[in-house]
Amino acid sequence: MIRSLAGALLIATAAAGVLVPPAEAATTRAGAAASVTEAAAAVAAKPHLIRYKIYFGRCKDTCRIKVRITNTSSKRLYSVSVNARLKVNNRKVGSCHDYVGQIRPKGVRWGGCTVRTRSLSKMWNRWLDGEIRFDKQVNTVVHYEYYR
Repeated sequence: MIRSLAGALLIATAAAGVLVPPAEAATTRAGAAASVTEAAAAVAAKPHLIRYKIYFGRCKDTCRIKVRITNTSSKRLYSVSVNARLKVNNRKVGSCHDYVGQIRPKGVRWGGCTVRTRSLSKMWNRWLDGEIRFDKQVNTVVHYEYYR
Protein backbone atom coordinates (compact mmCIF):
# COMPACT_ATOMS: atom_id res chain seq x y z
CA MET A 1 0.00 0.00 0.00
CA ILE A 2 2.88 2.34 0.75
CA ARG A 3 4.29 1.75 -2.75
CA SER A 4 0.99 2.63 -4.39
CA LEU A 5 0.69 5.81 -2.32
CA ALA A 6 4.27 6.78 -3.16
CA GLY A 7 3.58 6.15 -6.85
CA ALA A 8 0.44 8.26 -6.73
CA LEU A 9 2.36 11.06 -5.01
CA LEU A 10 5.10 10.91 -7.65
CA ILE A 11 2.58 11.07 -10.49
CA ALA A 12 0.76 14.00 -8.87
CA THR A 13 3.94 16.01 -8.39
CA ALA A 14 5.10 15.30 -11.97
CA ALA A 15 1.71 16.37 -13.30
CA ALA A 16 1.84 19.58 -11.28
CA GLY A 17 5.22 20.41 -12.84
CA VAL A 18 7.23 20.36 -9.63
CA LEU A 19 9.69 17.68 -10.83
CA VAL A 20 10.66 18.91 -14.30
CA PRO A 21 14.17 17.92 -15.45
CA PRO A 22 16.30 20.43 -17.35
CA ALA A 23 15.64 20.57 -21.10
CA GLU A 24 19.12 19.40 -22.03
CA ALA A 25 18.94 16.36 -19.77
CA ALA A 26 15.52 15.47 -21.16
CA THR A 27 16.73 15.56 -24.77
CA THR A 28 19.81 13.43 -24.06
CA ARG A 29 17.72 10.92 -22.16
CA ALA A 30 15.16 10.79 -24.96
CA GLY A 31 17.90 10.40 -27.57
CA ALA A 32 19.58 7.62 -25.61
CA ALA A 33 16.26 5.85 -25.07
CA ALA A 34 15.42 6.10 -28.77
CA SER A 35 18.77 4.67 -29.82
CA VAL A 36 18.40 1.78 -27.35
CA THR A 37 14.92 0.95 -28.62
CA GLU A 38 16.07 1.14 -32.26
CA ALA A 39 18.97 -1.22 -31.51
CA ALA A 40 16.65 -3.62 -29.70
CA ALA A 41 14.19 -3.55 -32.60
CA ALA A 42 16.97 -4.25 -35.10
CA VAL A 43 18.15 -7.26 -33.11
CA ALA A 44 14.64 -8.60 -32.47
CA ALA A 45 13.31 -8.10 -36.00
CA LYS A 46 14.21 -11.31 -37.80
CA PRO A 47 12.35 -12.48 -40.86
CA HIS A 48 10.03 -15.44 -40.39
CA LEU A 49 10.91 -17.69 -43.28
CA ILE A 50 8.96 -20.80 -42.28
CA ARG A 51 5.56 -22.08 -41.32
CA TYR A 52 5.05 -25.36 -39.56
CA LYS A 53 2.21 -27.59 -38.46
CA ILE A 54 2.33 -30.25 -35.76
CA TYR A 55 0.76 -33.69 -36.17
CA PHE A 56 0.46 -36.50 -33.66
CA GLY A 57 1.03 -40.06 -34.66
CA ARG A 58 0.43 -42.87 -32.21
CA CYS A 59 0.48 -41.47 -28.68
CA LYS A 60 0.09 -44.00 -25.89
CA ASP A 61 3.07 -45.16 -23.86
CA THR A 62 5.23 -43.72 -26.67
CA CYS A 63 4.32 -40.65 -28.74
CA ARG A 64 5.19 -40.00 -32.36
CA ILE A 65 5.39 -36.28 -33.19
CA LYS A 66 5.48 -35.18 -36.82
CA VAL A 67 6.13 -31.63 -38.04
CA ARG A 68 5.52 -30.34 -41.59
CA ILE A 69 7.90 -27.43 -42.26
CA THR A 70 7.20 -25.10 -45.18
CA ASN A 71 9.82 -22.66 -46.43
CA THR A 72 7.87 -19.50 -47.34
CA SER A 73 10.90 -17.55 -48.58
CA SER A 74 12.88 -17.50 -51.80
CA LYS A 75 16.05 -18.52 -49.97
CA ARG A 76 17.40 -22.00 -49.32
CA LEU A 77 17.37 -22.91 -45.62
CA TYR A 78 20.25 -24.90 -44.18
CA SER A 79 20.65 -26.96 -41.00
CA VAL A 80 16.95 -27.18 -40.24
CA SER A 81 16.19 -29.06 -37.03
CA VAL A 82 13.16 -29.60 -34.80
CA ASN A 83 13.01 -29.78 -31.00
CA ALA A 84 9.78 -30.94 -29.40
CA ARG A 85 8.74 -30.95 -25.74
CA LEU A 86 5.77 -33.15 -24.83
CA LYS A 87 3.50 -32.37 -21.91
CA VAL A 88 0.63 -34.44 -20.56
CA ASN A 89 -1.74 -32.63 -18.18
CA ASN A 90 0.76 -29.70 -18.09
CA ARG A 91 3.60 -31.95 -16.88
CA LYS A 92 6.66 -32.46 -19.02
CA VAL A 93 6.95 -36.12 -19.88
CA GLY A 94 9.72 -35.99 -22.44
CA SER A 95 11.39 -34.31 -25.36
CA CYS A 96 12.97 -35.26 -28.65
CA HIS A 97 14.76 -33.71 -31.60
CA ASP A 98 15.24 -34.36 -35.30
CA TYR A 99 17.61 -33.02 -37.94
CA VAL A 100 15.69 -32.25 -41.14
CA GLY A 101 18.46 -30.91 -43.39
CA GLN A 102 18.04 -28.37 -46.20
CA ILE A 103 14.77 -26.98 -47.53
CA ARG A 104 14.65 -25.47 -51.01
CA PRO A 105 12.74 -22.20 -51.65
CA LYS A 106 8.96 -22.66 -51.29
CA GLY A 107 9.63 -26.30 -50.43
CA VAL A 108 8.17 -28.61 -47.77
CA ARG A 109 10.01 -31.11 -45.58
CA TRP A 110 8.77 -33.37 -42.82
CA GLY A 111 10.50 -33.95 -39.52
CA GLY A 112 9.49 -36.33 -36.81
CA CYS A 113 10.63 -37.88 -33.58
CA THR A 114 9.41 -40.30 -30.94
CA VAL A 115 9.16 -39.67 -27.20
CA ARG A 116 9.77 -42.78 -25.09
CA THR A 117 10.12 -42.06 -21.38
CA ARG A 118 9.26 -43.65 -18.09
CA SER A 119 7.11 -40.71 -17.03
CA LEU A 120 5.04 -40.93 -20.26
CA SER A 121 4.53 -44.64 -19.68
CA LYS A 122 3.44 -44.01 -16.08
CA MET A 123 0.96 -41.34 -17.18
CA TRP A 124 -0.46 -43.70 -19.81
CA ASN A 125 -0.85 -46.49 -17.23
CA ARG A 126 -2.60 -44.08 -14.85
CA TRP A 127 -4.96 -43.12 -17.66
CA LEU A 128 -5.68 -46.80 -18.38
CA ASP A 129 -6.52 -47.26 -14.68
CA GLY A 130 -8.96 -44.32 -14.87
CA GLU A 131 -7.03 -42.12 -12.42
CA ILE A 132 -6.25 -39.16 -14.70
CA ARG A 133 -7.04 -37.55 -18.03
CA PHE A 134 -4.53 -37.77 -20.87
CA ASP A 135 -4.39 -34.25 -22.37
CA LYS A 136 -1.29 -34.02 -24.51
CA GLN A 137 0.38 -30.83 -25.68
CA VAL A 138 3.53 -30.25 -27.72
CA ASN A 139 5.78 -27.20 -27.83
CA THR A 140 8.12 -27.17 -30.81
CA VAL A 141 11.03 -25.00 -31.89
CA VAL A 142 12.37 -25.11 -35.44
CA HIS A 143 15.94 -23.90 -35.91
CA TYR A 144 17.36 -22.94 -39.29
CA GLU A 145 20.14 -20.98 -40.96
CA TYR A 146 20.10 -18.99 -44.18
CA TYR A 147 22.40 -16.72 -46.15
CA ARG A 148 21.26 -13.31 -47.39
